[in-house]
Amino acid sequence: MKWNWGTGTVIAIVGFIGFILYFVITMSTDSKYSHDLVTEEYYAKEMLYQQEIDAETNTTLLEAPITGTKTPEGWLLVFPTSVEAAKLQGTVSLYRPSNEKLDFELPLELIDHKLLIPDAQLLDGRWNITISWTYDDKPYMYKKSIVY
Repeated sequence: MKWNWGTGTVIAIVGFIGFILYFVITMSTDSKYSHDLVTEEYYAKEMLYQQEIDAETNTTLLEAPITGTKTPEGWLLVFPTSVEAAKLQGTVSLYRPSNEKLDFELPLELIDHKLLIPDAQLLDGRWNITISWTYDDKPYMYKKSIVY
């Protein structure tokens, strides 16, 4: 068999295709390369999206916005003074896009219109904070992406 440009090109293309197929099969079958969805029940959650939009709109209608700042003790969220803490019922969800195992939830318990998310529970990096609550039987939702 004589080696020429055509033979070399065919061998290079077949080698490249084999290389790509090897990585596709490895990534598809090996459990350590498993990637999680943002949420397991994606389609069911999508159906409730209009309710989230309405709740976020209610939040923008508050007399003052919710503010968040980094402090040595953790992430401090400050609610408007018009909100009575005793009438609030809700949760604070923190989602870490890079690692599902770091996600956690806290009950919404305000002290002097403030909520502190402890530094011990937050690693440096990006977090998505979602606060869902009801106040006077009206739903509210606050979403914010932060870098801690």
